[in-house]
Amino acid sequence: MKILKTKVQTESIAKNSRFIAQAFPCQSQDEAKKILKAQKEKYFDARHVVHAFVLGLNAEIFGASDDGEPSGTAGRPALDVLKGSNFTNILVTITRYFGGTLLGTGGLVKAYSGAVKSVLEEAEKNGAAEEFVRRKNFSFECSYQTHKNLERVLRNFSICDLREEFSDAVFISGKIAEEEFGNFLKEASNAAKGELRFRGE
Repeated sequence: MKILKTKVQTESIAKNSRFIAQAFPCQSQDEAKKILKAQKEKYFDARHVVHAFVLGLNAEIFGASDDGEPSGTAGRPALDVLKGSNFTNILVTITRYFGGTLLGTGGLVKAYSGAVKSVLEEAEKNGAAEEFVRRKNFSFECSYQTHKNLERVLRNFSICDLREEFSDAVFISGKIAEEEFGNFLKEASNAAKGELRFRGE
């Protein structure tokens, strides 16, 4: 499975109608609702803001809306492209500014599915897509001296969202790939020589 690292946007024109396709990293249905609400507020003057999303480790959560377009001509085609793309944790919105010419059922399906294909291709091309890796959260507290011993361990592993807070002690947190978690825990514990209050999720 693949995920997005950052928002991606493309635009297309079909019979003078303007289609703005935007893909967002998205972790939950609540986040999808917030993004969609912001999009509708941003593009309040557009005729339609169609959306589709796919979430979950196995892309098992999904949804879509035609947002006023004829039933089955917008949200469903967009979702079909998403489901066939091997992406997850992604929301795509397609904003349409009507150009005065009706596209017909086939034209709408082609325009909306094409817009989603375009934004996903752009994500692949510009490096905004990456393989989905299951990660575990970790956090621990240690002394300043132990922190010096741990710096090498932290550099040797691919850690995401690393945070180091310095106060009376050093608080370190981040995310690491599940398959690396065991080795990371072992090396961190060895480097700390038993002086490490560790918690993983």
